[in-house]
Amino acid sequence: MADRRRQILERVRTTPAGFVRTYGDVSPGAPRMAGAVLHACEDASVPWHRIVRADGSLAKGAAQRRLLEREGVPFAGSRVDMRVARLPEP
Repeated sequence: MADRRRQILERVRTTPAGFVRTYGDVSPGAPRMAGAVLHACEDASVPWHRIVRADGSLAKGAAQRRLLEREGVPFAGSRVDMRVARLPEP
């Protein structure tokens, strides 16, 4: 479990400003685990706001949107424009 948690947090940390990943991207096969890990994380250096739902909606609402907009992440209405902002996976 600790290894999985470290892997999730490392993927979150390597998501660059201006891009997003989905919970499933940072925890393939177990997106809810990514949510649980981020919810329990108290490390302010982890860019939690760069992780969004697969449909581009935001789990943390207006606060998350403000942080993403500051980084230049584009929105289509109330959702992140995933065609532009989702970090391509290798």
